[in-house]
Amino acid sequence: MQFTQIEFLLFWLGIVLLVRGADRISERPTVRHAILLVASYYFYAYWDWRFCGLLLLSTLVDYCIARRIESTSADRTRRVLLAASVFANVGLLGFFKYCNFFIESANQILGPIGFNTRTLEIVLPVGISFFTFQTLSYTIDVYRRRIPACDSPLRFGLYVAFFPQLVAGPIVRASELLPQFERAPPFSTKRFYGGLQCVLRGLVKKVLIADRLGEFVDVVFVAPELYSGVTVWLAVIAYSGQIYYDFSGYTDIAIGVAKTLGYRFPKNFRHPYLATSVTAFWRRWHMTLSRWLRDYVYISLGGNRRGTARTLCHLMVTMVLGGLWHGAAWTFVFWGVLHGIALGTERVCRRKTRLPIPPVIRWLAVMTLVGAGWVLFRSPTMDIAWRIFAQMFRPVSGIFWAPPLVLTAVVVAITEHLAWQTRLRNAMRLRADRWYTPIGVSIMIWCLLLYAPRDFSPFVYFQF
Repeated sequence: MQFTQIEFLLFWLGIVLLVRGADRISERPTVRHAILLVASYYFYAYWDWRFCGLLLLSTLVDYCIARRIESTSADRTRRVLLAASVFANVGLLGFFKYCNFFIESANQILGPIGFNTRTLEIVLPVGISFFTFQTLSYTIDVYRRRIPACDSPLRFGLYVAFFPQLVAGPIVRASELLPQFERAPPFSTKRFYGGLQCVLRGLVKKVLIADRLGEFVDVVFVAPELYSGVTVWLAVIAYSGQIYYDFSGYTDIAIGVAKTLGYRFPKNFRHPYLATSVTAFWRRWHMTLSRWLRDYVYISLGGNRRGTARTLCHLMVTMVLGGLWHGAAWTFVFWGVLHGIALGTERVCRRKTRLPIPPVIRWLAVMTLVGAGWVLFRSPTMDIAWRIFAQMFRPVSGIFWAPPLVLTAVVVAITEHLAWQTRLRNAMRLRADRWYTPIGVSIMIWCLLLYAPRDFSPFVYFQF
């Protein structure tokens, strides 16, 4: 069940009505939580009911381990319990997502000496990267005594399975969401309208911008050698826009749906393509994942407390793991390596040189590096990635193709990005008390109905 399908619209509105009815029947949030939990498992079962058992197993393991960690004061026992949680979560993720990757890599490396093992027929559970990271962060926070262990299996089960963020985030921490489950939030017309507006904005990003750009990107990336360098560059720019508006569109819808139910999710994007450094880019892009990697990987390794060389090593390990989190392929590994090198280089340069570089030059350099990274991110194999790079960085002849709808989508994307940095941002929020809000909302709905692609296009991050 996708956020852009009519089935989800009916499902979502039905849940809103049921929850509102439950709130009127009882002031206690138990009935509301039960409805939301059943709805969340139904939402997950709509993809593949067999994986509901996996979601339940992950929930029960971390609930029980966290309760046991809190109840004991013996440091050794606490460490063993934490290790069990890490092993269970990483083990599940590793088996389903990386088992065949390691087998294929071993076959390639050891094939000349006769090693050849068949891959397994494994179906990747949707959203496993997100809910394993979410439950793992909860156990680590309980171990670090930053939060108390949840004493309600119902509330914890809802925290793990809550349907707006279950499949593709944002990665919401227990300290952010569990306290909101302690009571039923009162209904607010202003908050409900804000949630609807957020959903509408996300649909516009996904359907009108990301999907339009994706149609062009899919064709060019299949056979890049057929197209001119200008066309390939345009495809890379288009993919940069596609992945941003696709994922931020999903996030907006998730935040909006949660908001209509009375809950608040953290922001996940803050106009990353305005960043003038790679560090700033990662503070603006997929912010919940960036903070997760910083707090649970980079800082756990030692952060910047053990000298420059160790800091650079910690950065590289963090980014490589971040790349692997996105997918089991060498392209993701090299994507992480590229960003690890960039972050390390920035850190060293900030300490060693004070040369004033104009912001425009820094922005161009960052966007070029980010675009090169997206080539690796989008390419299914390194061979295709090298073919794209070859077309980008050498003068070659080929088909010049620049569809008007793609150019329009790129212009709209750039304009939207820049407009939020001006006084127009107040108008773009479409506050309920402004005269132009009904006009803006009507235009967005009309555009969705008129220009939406006929073919269904899943969200990019569903594959992770």
